[in-house]
Amino acid sequence: MPKLKSHSGAKKRFSATGSGKLSYRKAGRSHLLTHKSPSRLRKLRKSGYVDDAHMKDMKRLLPYS
Repeated sequence: MPKLKSHSGAKKRFSATGSGKLSYRKAGRSHLLTHKSPSRLRKLRKSGYVDDAHMKDMKRLLPYS
């Protein structure tokens, strides 16, 4: 079988953790921060993780992660 190609966009946005989960940086933290509440900005600091419902799709996009 030939090798599978990873999805270029997903490759740039997701990284695998040690336990096999996929982490990503949350959106909305780059500009227009003055009107966003401090609690909202605090929550955006943490990285997000792909939930189990979408892991099957993500494994197709990132076959070797």
